Amino acid sequence: MANDLVDFEDGFPVARSAAAARDRRDLRRAVEAYRFFYPTVSLEGIFKGTRDAGAVDNETALLFIARPHHTGFTLNSDTPYSGGILDLRESGPMVIELPPGPLIGLVDDHHHRWIVDVGLPGAYGAKGGKHLLLPPGYDGDVPESGYVVARSDTWTAFCALRVLPLGGDVATANGLLSSVRFYPLDRSGDPPAYTFTDYSDRAIDCTCLAWEDNLEYWRVLHSVIDSEPAVEEMRPMLGLLAELGIEAGRPFDPDERTAALLTEAARIGRDEMLVSAFASDRSDRTVWPDRSWEWAGLRPENGTFEREGSLDVEAKDRWFAQAIVASPAMFRRAVGQGSLYWLGLRDAAGNYLDGGRTYRLTVPLPVPAGLFWSVTAYDARTRSEVVAEQGQAALRSLFEKLEPADGAESVDLYFGPVEPPGAEGRWIQTVPGRGWFTYFRIYGPEQAAFDGSWKPADFEPLEA
Repeated sequence: MANDLVDFEDGFPVARSAAAARDRRDLRRAVEAYRFFYPTVSLEGIFKGTRDAGAVDNETALLFIARPHHTGFTLNSDTPYSGGILDLRESGPMVIELPPGPLIGLVDDHHHRWIVDVGLPGAYGAKGGKHLLLPPGYDGDVPESGYVVARSDTWTAFCALRVLPLGGDVATANGLLSSVRFYPLDRSGDPPAYTFTDYSDRAIDCTCLAWEDNLEYWRVLHSVIDSEPAVEEMRPMLGLLAELGIEAGRPFDPDERTAALLTEAARIGRDEMLVSAFASDRSDRTVWPDRSWEWAGLRPENGTFEREGSLDVEAKDRWFAQAIVASPAMFRRAVGQGSLYWLGLRDAAGNYLDGGRTYRLTVPLPVPAGLFWSVTAYDARTRSEVVAEQGQAALRSLFEKLEPADGAESVDLYFGPVEPPGAEGRWIQTVPGRGWFTYFRIYGPEQAAFDGSWKPADFEPLEA
């Protein structure tokens, strides 16, 4: 494409309009910076929602099984959640102590980058154990044994935890989760109390939805950049931000032109990320060639979106537009390990799922899940559980009766604005005028989930 803003005279560029050329350059820089730092701003949304609900860094965390009144990117109603914000500037080296049991967790830094897995996917597995998280630049003494040691590149980190409610026993699961402890290493002899507040019945918003398409996105990003060390691998992108007036140690005070440009970049960047999430043409996104189901995560080999020789920016955009936190264990596609996440957003004809229509999803039985399985419906705009009068957005083998009594070889699940005849508790209500998508999750996947000998049907629209 010819450059319509610059001419060349004897090899030297001469701008036809210096202002227009500058605007195009800065808009391009801003869109790229938006997409790169979206995970940072997304995690700041989690921090804000958690603190607004009353949690205190290093002292308290929230605990809940997600419901439609919990706004969070693709949270699920399968397992109890908790998330602790760790302020290493305040605490110094921080101990994360897990009891034995089916706990699953990870630690991400302030830029939503994976640091270490804890619990089942971690070094100690189900036996429990102690992790030691070191702050940036720490060069003090480190115990020679007794801890799995990891280092954060940022002062603030996030420990996301969940627990498998084996046999559907949520009370026991919550008790196990609330027995996790966080305390400074120098307080190991007399650890301070750490508490968990059950937020299951109260609304919370742990997203960046309020900021993601406007100027506030950049204000939030500046606050993080201004409070954290410069991460070496981010230096080129921090340079883009500096050219836009977003730099540590400097106030963020854009003039009218820059504010308008950054606002436009936020809208464009958000839209481009949603295209990566829901309209990607990547060939590796599809699970089975004869189905519309897609992989939610495109890089099963790691949790850092790395491929040989480069960063897979499309995979990174796709994941963080839909979801939160990342680790190798979340994406691993291995028999018997972790969980599989399949994204369903189109019917067999390739049309997006419509909140005003009724669909049937036929699931062959038995589902190859060593533990349990579920299907959760999410609103395409909020990427959070569908909010409807029914007040339920998930069908879960642990809690709902999804096995027909007559010994049939499959079970039909229904999605639509009105419960169809015969659904018998196997229905999720959707909202006309709002598109939706699903995650089909299998916990403890068995061989049939990988070799194509088992697969769910596509969503089948039913006549009104």
